[in-house]
Amino acid sequence: MFMLRNVTKYLFGDASKESLIEVPQGQLYLVRPLSPKGYSELIFRDAAASVRRTGQDFQYQLVIQRAYEEGEEELLEDDDDEDGISQALGSEKDEKIFLLDKQLHFRSEIRDGGEKVFAWRDLSGDPGDVFEFVCDPKTPPQEIGTFEMVAIKCQYERKYRKSNDVASEKELEQFNFTAQPIPSASPVAGPALKASAESQMVKARKPPRSGKAREFKGEPEREPTPTVAPPSAVHPEAREILTKTRAELHLFDFDSGTFMLQDPDIIATVTEVGHWQYWLQISSEKRDWLGQPVVADINPVFNFEYLSFIFNHYTQDGSAYSWLLRFKDQRTEEMFQEGLMQALWEQLNETKWVKSKDDEREYVLEAFQDLTMEDAPDDEENPEPESEVEEPADDGQRSEIYDSDESEDDAVTRDADGNVNSQLAVGYKHDRSFVVRGSKIGVFKHTPNNNLEFSTNISKVETPKGKLFSPKKVMLHAEDTNMILQNEDNPNSLYRMDLEYGKVVDEWKVHDDIQVNTFAPEKKFAQMTGEQTFLGLSNNALYRIDPRLAGDKLVNSELKQYVSKNDFSAAATTEKGHIAVASNKGDIRLFDRLGINAKTHIPALGEPIIGLDVSADGRWVLATCRTYLLLIDALQKDGKNAGRLGFEKSFGKDAKPQPRRLGLQPSHVAQFQHETKAPLAFTPARFNTGVDDKETSIVTATGPFIITWNMKKVLAGRKDPYTIKRYAEEVKADDFKFGSDKNVIVALPNEVNMVAKQSFKKPTRESIATPARGRHTRLSRTEVVNSPY
Repeated sequence: MFMLRNVTKYLFGDASKESLIEVPQGQLYLVRPLSPKGYSELIFRDAAASVRRTGQDFQYQLVIQRAYEEGEEELLEDDDDEDGISQALGSEKDEKIFLLDKQLHFRSEIRDGGEKVFAWRDLSGDPGDVFEFVCDPKTPPQEIGTFEMVAIKCQYERKYRKSNDVASEKELEQFNFTAQPIPSASPVAGPALKASAESQMVKARKPPRSGKAREFKGEPEREPTPTVAPPSAVHPEAREILTKTRAELHLFDFDSGTFMLQDPDIIATVTEVGHWQYWLQISSEKRDWLGQPVVADINPVFNFEYLSFIFNHYTQDGSAYSWLLRFKDQRTEEMFQEGLMQALWEQLNETKWVKSKDDEREYVLEAFQDLTMEDAPDDEENPEPESEVEEPADDGQRSEIYDSDESEDDAVTRDADGNVNSQLAVGYKHDRSFVVRGSKIGVFKHTPNNNLEFSTNISKVETPKGKLFSPKKVMLHAEDTNMILQNEDNPNSLYRMDLEYGKVVDEWKVHDDIQVNTFAPEKKFAQMTGEQTFLGLSNNALYRIDPRLAGDKLVNSELKQYVSKNDFSAAATTEKGHIAVASNKGDIRLFDRLGINAKTHIPALGEPIIGLDVSADGRWVLATCRTYLLLIDALQKDGKNAGRLGFEKSFGKDAKPQPRRLGLQPSHVAQFQHETKAPLAFTPARFNTGVDDKETSIVTATGPFIITWNMKKVLAGRKDPYTIKRYAEEVKADDFKFGSDKNVIVALPNEVNMVAKQSFKKPTRESIATPARGRHTRLSRTEVVNSPY
């Protein structure tokens, strides 16, 4: 351990930093091996450990700080205030602080199973009592030794009141207590792998499903039975074997929430079976377990720490199952990953894997590393508080659906023409949201206590010549006074609606030969200003549109047209006007301005990109594919362009930005589809946004589920970065309220709702199976039919 002395020197050098070193994730226990009070007590289920400076020279603290789920802190404070104990507790409920002194006997241990633990004496407890910080399994072993060495040097400085730079190894050795054994606390579990017998024990401890879930499913209460593997499909004849490996096979059990061992020795084979068609077959000596085409819907997730691969399997009737393969070593898993990702990439791109560049292949493999590894079920004796609140109280401002003299039959559930809500535009300048429903647009006011109040309805969207149309895409413009509309029947033009009068007043012909596939604002917050120009995209061109021009509105001097068909699909801009453009091929281009080549080209993973967003400062690019999101860091970390964005300067040859693939855990996907019988199909994901706000959350939806990712948890590699809310109907569109990450506006087929993000729940069997019953805003029959204009 003392070989790490030089490694820790730089940690003490920067006196401006309060924290010297941190282990960002773990659990804090109080272990009492000799006490009748109980052997082990979980203090903080989720916490970070750090060594901090104090206000005095040569004095340092060991700090264990609790990490809260979204909304959990506010809920606990409310509960504490009701009991009058919040102030009495002070910071004790949030963190534990220990002066780093020799009396603590601070030490660390890496156990045979890989568990990494810090331990120190509880000086205020009984003899033998120790605190234990059990590190997250992903914590690198070298960080354990470095952390302990920092603690030793801090104790040296406290005793001798001088810098540790002059300490000898003999002097430091007196603070080394690694020879003292550390009693075992409740361990941090790895993936939820259970043999059948263990799973039965788990299920025996599980309480029955709540009446709420049973009521929704319409099923009588029953004893849970293990999920049974479906019959295997007949596998087609193989042309070429891409990979063939041995592994254990586990199947996710819906009732117990664990992966149950099915076969300790199977052979997993990936083969080419046709023209850009590939097959995954899993068999043992006794039976064929499963076979299915290799497509994006398998939702592959690799985790090398647990030597596992989790994926989804679909049967012909649409049922979804989640399987886990566990390999004997990392090399075996790497070989399997290479073969499977080759098959998936070739199927999506219809190009041979070997023809792609080395850095592109590495980019693809990195993107499918695990970011949300399935964890073991929570300990029943220490349930974690859920961060949920009741729906906001009614503020007395109601749409007609809530009037006591109106019957439910008067509310619109379906238009006679079959139209439902399809798009959502959230105002930046004024507290309004606009919902497109066929050739109608509903306008909703944001109330002071974060509800929606129906304001008015634009019942006829028609061209200046009087032809009715249903907008394909809409964008607020010019301080939210105008709305730009796209008519699918006229791809070379756009329309301007004056929102004060509620009618289309201009048709803007863009170009005779260049169509408008999609469009985006000039800058991130351009709609808050009087800016007139904005961006347009065709299949293979990017250009500026200026409505003030006579004739065609395309600015020829700022046109970037490609010879090949790039199939552009989405665009987004930063606060400075830097531009990100994505395509149906799955690649992304970053520009600092129009009319020139892209500064950075980010390779495709294969799936088409259907939505794009960028953080205001340009640091983060968020792309939406049908089955996952991609979060890309555009900041360059090293080389001559270190500190510059990929929008401004090209990445070095070997320094492509690293993607973070945000996917749902395969077991959650299987449960989603078990409930809905429908595949994943994300809506375009959005950051929360505001002029002076940092991006802290991401929102998207699939089917009846709306999902928010916590950016802090994502960047920390947490295993639980997202929460969900289920509705009874499909979510058609969603976005954050401008200037807030606390409230999400949701458009259902026939309802519009503003929902507090705190009401979202961790994905569990209950939260996945039970739709929310919140306060919604429906359009009444008169509101839809009668226009005030």
